[in-house]
Amino acid sequence: MEQLVLKIARTGGKRASYQVKYRKGMTVLDALTEIREKQDSTLGFRHSCRMGICGSCGMTIEGIPRLACQTQVSSLDAETINIEPLHNMPVAKDLVVDIFPFFDLHRSVKPYIMRRDVEERDHSDREYRVLQEEVNRFLQFDYCIMCGLCYAACPTAALDPLYTGPQAITQGYRYMADPRDEGWDQRVDLLDTSHGVWRCHMAGSCSFVCPKDVDPAKAIQMAKVEILKKRLLRKKGRSGSTLVPPPSVGHPKEGAKAPPYDFEQGRSKSG
Repeated sequence: MEQLVLKIARTGGKRASYQVKYRKGMTVLDALTEIREKQDSTLGFRHSCRMGICGSCGMTIEGIPRLACQTQVSSLDAETINIEPLHNMPVAKDLVVDIFPFFDLHRSVKPYIMRRDVEERDHSDREYRVLQEEVNRFLQFDYCIMCGLCYAACPTAALDPLYTGPQAITQGYRYMADPRDEGWDQRVDLLDTSHGVWRCHMAGSCSFVCPKDVDPAKAIQMAKVEILKKRLLRKKGRSGSTLVPPPSVGHPKEGAKAPPYDFEQGRSKSG
């Protein structure tokens, strides 16, 4: 493959075609950047980190929501690539969508640690104790980068604009599972609605497109379990984990040098 053709959806329902010279290792974001810099400076798309961290370059590539910076042209196995903005979101310009409604859904589940004693949470000189097995219950869901791919792939979100969405529900459950949090009751009420977890039809497309393997489909089912615990088993909200002093950290003496490190063994050399 020497020449690559990108067919891009533009504002107003039009499509524009651009030719780009292919090079090994080229991503879709590389191709779009080259078009904007050398062929059409009016082409609109978002990007920032180029490393799959910020989540801002989400778009529909060959019919599937993907991050442009993580999508290798060679992986698409096509000389013509069709690119559209993310679905289920208003289009601002070309490949740029208005993501603020998506952020509003995220905020609606109160995605932060809630404590009855807010002063203790915000101004204490101690920290909450969390065991590793407790962290493992929510860590996978904490990797969300809010790229919106799951929401764009969700068939329920396409039909119900009031649906809370896979990303927001996942973050709601993430904090329900956090032992430091005391907002379990409130989040159960927020998610147990006609436009909440029960609108999910378990298509699984959200987990399929997630670039960080967060698995929103799993989180939604786990949130349903928590709701049923309250509605059927009359479970009550828990008290959050207790505050403990931070671990003491010794300070090296002035002029002290770090011990030599054995990179093969993965530890400091003795002696």
